[in-house]
Amino acid sequence: MKKYSLLTAIIVLMVCISQAAAPRGGKENEANKLAREGADAAKSQDLDKAVDLLRKATNMDHKYADELSAVYQRRAYALAQTQNYQEAIQDYSEAIKIQPKDARIYEQRAAVEMKIYDYDKALADYSELIKLKPNEIRYLNYRAYIYETKDDIKNSMADNDQVLKIDPNNQEAKGRKQRLDQKQAERTPLTPPPGITPKSSPKPSPTGKKKP
Repeated sequence: MKKYSLLTAIIVLMVCISQAAAPRGGKENEANKLAREGADAAKSQDLDKAVDLLRKATNMDHKYADELSAVYQRRAYALAQTQNYQEAIQDYSEAIKIQPKDARIYEQRAAVEMKIYDYDKALADYSELIKLKPNEIRYLNYRAYIYETKDDIKNSMADNDQVLKIDPNNQEAKGRKQRLDQKQAERTPLTPPPGITPKSSPKPSPTGKKKP
């Protein structure tokens, strides 16, 4: 009796395992099917459909996330080409959520932000890029330019000096240095020549006493 009870328990356990495994396999097959259809849609330039299908596939299986990110970037580029800048920025942002360490996506989003003069957001993206690639001259030059545009001479000079330290012959940085030095000189208060001291004001006479 105990033998049959044990056998029954084993069978029940096996059924439970197979039932748990079956939906997973079906889910994987469905995710694979959606991903293939998404890839075909991307090849046909139907990027809206591709994003929708690959988003569904990624929700089922995260291994398709990189493909979804790539399609977001393709659609963002296409949107930027047609001057739909806000929608492009949104797609780049979705791609960054998937690949937060991919410098190219930040760079692409920053380029769109620069087109619409959203310097605060572009500044944040270039700062993130410099964290990822501290000695990349392009990123330092762009951030120095934004700081200069925002009239932040101190930070612009700091980035500019870093560029010239890496590449002393960088023409963009050399030109900016001249402008920044001139601005700084214009804002520096004038100091009196040596030997000249301001006259002190006369002391008031004591109260109640007449002046001689």
